[in-house]
Amino acid sequence: MARMIRLGVDTGGTFTDFVLLDEQGELHVHKVLSTPDAPERAILAGITALGLGDRRFQLVHGSTVATNAVLEGKGVRTLYVGNRGFADLLSIGRQQRAELYALQPEPQPPPVPADLCVETGGRLDAQGNLVEPLTDDDIATLRDAAVRLAPEAVAVNLLFSYLDPSLEARIGAALPAQLFVSLSSQVLPEIREYERGMATWLNAWVGPRVARYLSRLQRGLTQVPVAVMQSSGDTVAAEQATDYAVRMLLSGPAGGLIGAAFIGETARQGPLLTFDMGGTSTDVALVDGAPRLTSEGRIGRYPVAVPMVDMHTIGAGGGSIAWLDAGGMLQVGPQSAGADPGPACYGRGGTQPTVTDANLLLGRLQAEAFLGGAMTLDTDAAARALAALAVDMGASATDAARDIVAIANEHMAQALRAISIRRGVDPRDHVLVSFGGAGGLHVCALANLLDMRRALVPVHGGVLSALGMLAARPGRQLSRTHVMPLGAAVDGDVDAWLDDLGQQGEAALQVEGHDVADCKQQRSVDLRYRGQSYTLNVPWQGGDATTRDFHARHAQRYGHHLDLPVELVNLRVQVQGPAHDVRLTTLASVPDGRPVSHARLDGVDADVPVFRRETLAAGQRITGPALICEHVATTWVEPGWLLEVDSVGNLLLTLQ
Repeated sequence: MARMIRLGVDTGGTFTDFVLLDEQGELHVHKVLSTPDAPERAILAGITALGLGDRRFQLVHGSTVATNAVLEGKGVRTLYVGNRGFADLLSIGRQQRAELYALQPEPQPPPVPADLCVETGGRLDAQGNLVEPLTDDDIATLRDAAVRLAPEAVAVNLLFSYLDPSLEARIGAALPAQLFVSLSSQVLPEIREYERGMATWLNAWVGPRVARYLSRLQRGLTQVPVAVMQSSGDTVAAEQATDYAVRMLLSGPAGGLIGAAFIGETARQGPLLTFDMGGTSTDVALVDGAPRLTSEGRIGRYPVAVPMVDMHTIGAGGGSIAWLDAGGMLQVGPQSAGADPGPACYGRGGTQPTVTDANLLLGRLQAEAFLGGAMTLDTDAAARALAALAVDMGASATDAARDIVAIANEHMAQALRAISIRRGVDPRDHVLVSFGGAGGLHVCALANLLDMRRALVPVHGGVLSALGMLAARPGRQLSRTHVMPLGAAVDGDVDAWLDDLGQQGEAALQVEGHDVADCKQQRSVDLRYRGQSYTLNVPWQGGDATTRDFHARHAQRYGHHLDLPVELVNLRVQVQGPAHDVRLTTLASVPDGRPVSHARLDGVDADVPVFRRETLAAGQRITGPALICEHVATTWVEPGWLLEVDSVGNLLLTLQ
């Protein structure tokens, strides 16, 4: 019986990527330029190009709508409701300074203007006892404020609401029905009122924009079930996603890490150190079987305490603009040429030099092979953009191109060190996995900078985030705070609390049509030494075993452990639905794995062979230097590196 067609879509800053899983289980890839003003236009255009306009299929989508709204400060008018005396909670924050030694730091506007912060009753103490009641007058005052201030959304964050959500629920029920209301006891029922409040406000601030976007997308896709990737790497039905927009802030990058984990398992390679280099930014992460999660992430200047993949992001991508600072030093990024106008070589009106222009001038990109020949790059335009910068540098255009690539590489290497070496992880024990449209051009250089000997360029690496959408499971991340000494916690009580969270997750998945029998759970706890503020997440194995595991993990992360009592802080349960059957096609024995042409590359004396990736055979070996071109990406195999093609088409690279 033919299976349902499934389509994974990742909307990036420059390109929108598609991976189609057809009725026979075959994968097909496609790319179109993104339409940032209305992302659904690029998606609908790609669906039409893939011939799906009148067919029934399932769509799994990684969206940047929530991320862009936060980074660009384009949320909706939002009312913040807190306890009396705590209206400025989000403005005060943790009193941490972004520039520690700046004597006159640039003032930052508060997240919520003072006139949109409203105080009310309904205060609990740390044990959940009522300190100040929520009166009828309080409710009437909040209703009046909601009318007078005319917000589009409301964020409600009462102290210790995770102990008793009834007061927030009463406020939510009393507000006008047309408002988008976020309650902290639903968004993040955990300790730390500032982080809980930020997550609740972010959810309210961008929620209406996400809801409108998903509504427009679904209107253009009648009768097509749409699921959305969450920051944790689990998918959720679009109808449920609109209430928890804050869980979509790393939607696209999470898909890339799920894709990397899928490829690593298929290729039997690991652990992995990944970098996803697109047109606008580069994301780096560690993947050991599955992506690591964190509840201490950030988006822009805002902390985001909901579970998300643990990654580090920098503004270095193919579209990153090269420029000279006031001292005449060459800088690359974080500004990007984006999709419109894009790099100068795109021929869409861009005039500023970018990393893509530099790679083209150095010969590492082939003008006629970009997007499989569907888009020819303008070498003359790239040369003009680089020549203008080179004049100010007092160098040649080629020298400028070399310097741009070198600086971009160093930015990415620093990011990879931050996610590995600074956390006590030796990158030499890992396989460097590159993906994204620009990743293959830089994989050998980054491995050299990190003294790594193994790398992998996945099959479909240029659209790996979209592939990850198809490989991801439906799921939920649930949490609850229970602060107590771990030694005083009864294992049976902890198990019962975890059971309750697991049942909530299973119920949510049942609404999407998944059978509880097909669901699996992963249970963990957040622990800390008494007196500490921050926690480590440890799988729950019972009190004694979990305590020993915590000591070992603390020593690995920080270099020491302490002879202090261990405290239980948060309980966490990940509930996942059934895995999807995504299989990579085994390569046939293709005899024609010869170069299709030869090219002149900067820094290489002889002509460099150029291969088409789709003509390579399983087991084929290629010694660098060589260029491997495909529809969605290019891989530059530097001298000294050996490439071997595995059974499904992954490129395994080894330093000789």
